[in-house]
Amino acid sequence: MISEVLAETREKYDKAVEHAKDDFATVRTGRANPALFQNIQVDYYGTMTPLGQLASLQVPEARMLVVTPYDKGALKEIEKAIASAPNLGVTPSNDGNIIRVTMPELTHERRKEYVKLVNTKAEEARVAVRNIRRKSKTELDALTDEVGEDEVARAEKELESITKQAIERIDNAFKAKEAELLEV
Repeated sequence: MISEVLAETREKYDKAVEHAKDDFATVRTGRANPALFQNIQVDYYGTMTPLGQLASLQVPEARMLVVTPYDKGALKEIEKAIASAPNLGVTPSNDGNIIRVTMPELTHERRKEYVKLVNTKAEEARVAVRNIRRKSKTELDALTDEVGEDEVARAEKELESITKQAIERIDNAFKAKEAELLEV
C-alpha cells in the first residue's frame, strides 16, 4: 500500500517536471524554436486548432522558422494567428506556399522579463509538486492504522526525499533555461 502511494507520487512528480520543462520551452530565446509555435491557435474552418496540427515547422537557420501548411487554404489564417500571437513579437512573411518567421534579436530588458516569466512558471511547478506531496502525505497518514506509525514515518521520509529530488529537477531546468535566455 505504501509502495503504491509512493510509486503514484513519483509518477505525478515526473509529469509535473515534464510539464514545467514543456512550459519553459514555450518562452522564446534568441533562437527560433518550433515549440514556441506548436500551441498557437489557428481558426481553421471555424475550429480553433493548434498550429502543430496544421503545418510542419522547420528551423533552417538559427533565427528563422519556416511554417509549411498541409492545406494551402489555411495559409492566411496561419499567418494571422502567428502575427497576433502574444509574447512572440514576430512578423511572418507569406510567399504563397510557406510562411517565413524571422525571430528578432532580444533586448537585455526583454531577456530579463522572460527570466521573470520562467521563474513564475517554475514556482507554479514547485507549488504543484508541494500539492502532490500534501495529498500523498494525507494518503499515508490514512494508512497508519493498517501498517503502523513506524512504517508511515519511514514512508514520509522517503516522500520528502523524492519531493526534494523533484524540486531540484525543476530548479535545474529553470537554471538551464535562465542561462539560455541570458546568453547573448
